[in-house]
Amino acid sequence: MLSLTMRMVFIIGALFGILYLVIALVGQQGVMFNLALSGVILLIQYLIAPKIVEWSMRVRYISDNEYPEIHRMVEEMAQQAGIPKPKIGISDMPIANAFAFGRSVRDGRVALTTEIMRILNRDELRAVIGHEIAHIKNRDMLITTLVSVIPMILYNLSIFFMYFGGGNNREGNPGALIGILMLILYFISNLLVLAISRVREYLADYGSVKFGNPPEHLASALYKLVYSSAVAEEEEKAQVAGLKAFFLNDPSVAEEEIRELAQLDTNRNFQIDRSELEQLKRGKIRVSLGEKMMELFTTHPNMLKRIKKLSEYV
Repeated sequence: MLSLTMRMVFIIGALFGILYLVIALVGQQGVMFNLALSGVILLIQYLIAPKIVEWSMRVRYISDNEYPEIHRMVEEMAQQAGIPKPKIGISDMPIANAFAFGRSVRDGRVALTTEIMRILNRDELRAVIGHEIAHIKNRDMLITTLVSVIPMILYNLSIFFMYFGGGNNREGNPGALIGILMLILYFISNLLVLAISRVREYLADYGSVKFGNPPEHLASALYKLVYSSAVAEEEEKAQVAGLKAFFLNDPSVAEEEIRELAQLDTNRNFQIDRSELEQLKRGKIRVSLGEKMMELFTTHPNMLKRIKKLSEYV
């Protein structure tokens, strides 16, 4: 947990370091104007985000009389986390998934697909719900929105300098060069925001364990979700291609990930039990350079690394 927190502090520090560098280059006035502009855009996005998620993920909220077992699990996890019980919805998406969204802790919402309720047992589903409750408790929606301000500022500045601030280069105006630098910093800051998202996933996994779910239950659930995505029809994957940030795993790389995870299922029962997780804790994993590079551009950690982290909590 401490290592994850330190990693988060380092990444956020790097983001603000970039922001201070930009202020030094272009002046506080130019940055503050773009900060205000970006802040307004992100505030509007933040306020309407729940409606956008409901529409894009086809969420229907359910009453206390529907799926009473799900209501009990969500309430139990919310009590463990010390937050109000979130609203619960069913997502009409073809691939097994669960996700959390909302503007704040008091506005938290948790949605599950019918497919995830079909393929996971009660303990696994409870661990997944704990992961989503941790996202709400950790205010991940707010944090993601705040850190996204910096890349947006850099993008606006890059456009301004490259297209409107270049001037006459023969007179030594460095506007175009500053614009290119802003674009490079925009690319770097986006990688840092994605890194923050991956750390938030690790922290949500830890939160689920902290709420009383044995780590093997969440590991087994993640394994089943990757397998479900791997065997899904290509048309089903295409439907969620632009919505991967709302998934517990990345369906587009599930076929590669399931080959790695299958090595953990030593007894071939399509679950990861405690003994298998203990064995993983004692061993080492190998992630290829290509997979490490691909991970840099994703919102979710490599699943083998993620389950390896879970094994540390055994």
